[in-house]
Formats: sequence, structure tokens, C-alpha cells
Amino acid sequence: MPLQTPAAGMPRQLFFTTPAQRTALARQQFFEEGQRPSGLVDEAVIQSWMRCNRAHAKPRDLIAFDPVTPSRLHSALARNLQLLQASGQDLASMETSLAGTECRVLLTDGDGVIVHATHSPLAAQPLLRKAARIGVNIAENRVGTTAPGVVAKTGQACTVTGAEHYYDCLHTFQCAAAPIRDVQGRLAAVLDLSIESRSFGFDAAAMVGLYATSIENRLLQTQSREHLVLHFQANPALLGTPLEALAGITPDGQLAWLNSVGTRLMGPLPEAGGRDVEALFGLGLADLLRLIRREAAQPARLSSGLGVWLQARLQARDGVDFRHALSLRTPAQAPPLAQSPPPALPPAADKPEATLGDHSRKIIEATLLACKGNISKTARKLQVSRGMLYRRLQSWRRESVE
Repeated sequence: MPLQTPAAGMPRQLFFTTPAQRTALARQQFFEEGQRPSGLVDEAVIQSWMRCNRAHAKPRDLIAFDPVTPSRLHSALARNLQLLQASGQDLASMETSLAGTECRVLLTDGDGVIVHATHSPLAAQPLLRKAARIGVNIAENRVGTTAPGVVAKTGQACTVTGAEHYYDCLHTFQCAAAPIRDVQGRLAAVLDLSIESRSFGFDAAAMVGLYATSIENRLLQTQSREHLVLHFQANPALLGTPLEALAGITPDGQLAWLNSVGTRLMGPLPEAGGRDVEALFGLGLADLLRLIRREAAQPARLSSGLGVWLQARLQARDGVDFRHALSLRTPAQAPPLAQSPPPALPPAADKPEATLGDHSRKIIEATLLACKGNISKTARKLQVSRGMLYRRLQSWRRESVE
């Protein structure tokens, strides 16, 4: 809706009843008067407008939604194979839910290249039909202010509607997007929901946020083949849902990663113990490994004192990093997870862990000798990871030096 210029001597209208009116005033202040329209549109939108301005983009310019080169697309798809595998189930579910709408689901990599797009034959959507294609780059430096472009820049969920888009030709768009992160905490992808020439009619931001969280959880577990993954929540009914907290634990008992829910539940990590799993969950690595054999969630208490329900899943195909370090017992033999003092250990010569460790070392050394020192060939023959072999050999070298 165009703004009405106030008559001479009349005060300028300060309050508007619709988002479209507020956005129109924001554009007038920013593009015509050179003022910062704080409070009229989201700060993330203002920051995006400023970046587009610094790049000398003109709001009246037209956009060509051209795909990237075939080689770059091939590279993007290959690089994001784990992402596409992890997201397949959720994308199918999301698209089934949206089948009666005119919305399109877009999944971009961290650079803004579309690696998945919904085909929607419903209504005439001339621009969205061009934009929603695999291989099209919808990064901010290509198409200006959009929800996926802002998320790729800031890492924060965002909704951009109507005239909040930088370019005039996109003012018929509505889009909501959320980030997806990997085990290193880096932006791996952006999930976006877009529609043209009409409003969503439902809370698109909530929906895209829920599915982005679910995809992120699957991706984290897919990328954690050498981790023990802990599933925990204060309410056990939330386990197995996108609202569960997840943590990845390394074979040496250190916290490798937390998902967003886990980060909120854990709070600031304690100074004492740092990322040690026992300091964080009140249970040692041996106790957590025993939970693998238990289907039911078990009670635990976080370092903050918060009580949670906990399940553990070993992601590694062979689990050798964990199983060679600790002797796992069957559920019938496993002691209760009470916080009582541990029983006195028998002499080192009688410990099953020591016997198992000696036995595994002999097997590894014999196989390594048969493979003439080739680590990769040895790992394949033993059906373990190369990383495990390197760590084990380095540990033995340190022991021999000491």
C-alpha cells in the first residue's frame, strides 16, 4: 500500500494498523530518506538491506534465477550427500503436509545453492517456478533480501514477507527459513518455505523450524559414526521427537557436540571437568555404554542439578573404539546406576578389561604385520576405522616411551 504524503502543516502519521503499511513506511525511510527504520521491520531485514545497498544493488533491478554451472552443482550435490540422505524422510513428510497448499519447500546448502525443491503444479507462480529449481543460487548476493539468504548470513531463523524483500520484483513473495547445523556447529544447510502471490495461512516459521530441527538431529547422528549419542530430556515423552536433546560423546569420554535443545538444557558448561561426560551427566562412560542395551530411558542428573531421562545409542558400525576400551556386560549383569561408591577393583592381572586389551593389541599388531604396515588395509581387514587404529597405535607408542 503506498504511503500518503501528509498535507502541509499536518503531522506525519506515526502508527499503522497493518504489517504492509509498516513495511511501506520502512522502505520510504530507508530508500528515500536515508533513515534507519528501526522498529518497523525486523533488524535482520534492515541489516540485509544495508548489505545489499553496500553491494550497489538497485531495488528496481530484475533478477535472473540462473542455475550454477553443472560442475558446481555436481560438487554441491556430492558434498551434501549426507544432508540429502538425512533429510529425505522429513522433506517427504513436510511436502505431504503441504500438498494442499501452494507452498514450495527449498533446501539449500550453506552457500545458498538449492539442492532440493518441491515441484508444485497448483497455481501460476511465474517467479517461484523459476527460483525453485535445483542448482539455482538464492544467496543474498544474488537475489537480495530473502529468508534463506538472511539465514545463510546470520545463522538465525528468519521470515521475510512482501515488501521486506529488497528487490521490487519479489514483493509478491512470502518466505520463512531456518538453519541446519552439522557436528562442527557450522551452517550445513537452510530449510525454506516459500509462496508467491498469497499469504501462508498458517504459522510457516513454526513449521519450518520444527522440520529443520528434525533434519539437523538426523544429520548430527549420521555424521557421528564414531560417537556414542545420548538422547535426553526432562520429559521422557519428548524422547524420539524433534524436541529431544542430543549429545555426541567421543571414545575418550569427551563431549563432541550438542544439538540446540541440548545446549539449552545443559546451560553453561561447568568450569571443573569441562567437556568430560561424567562431569556433565553424573555418569561415567562405562555406565553410559551399559545403557545401549536398555530400551527404556534411565534417570540421570545434569551438572546443573536438572533431572533428565536418558537413552544411549552407539552410532559406530563396529563400536570397536568403545568396546575394546570397556568390557560391556549384559543387562542381567549390569549394576544399577546408583550413585554409590564403586566396588574395589581386583588385581590388574585379573581384570577382564586388561585381558581384552592385551588380546585386541595382539590381533591388531599381527594384522598390521600381515598387511606390511598399511593402516588402510589393516582397518579394512579388521572392519574398524582408520582413526581408531591411529589412536590405538599412538597410545601404545606413548606407553612404550613412558
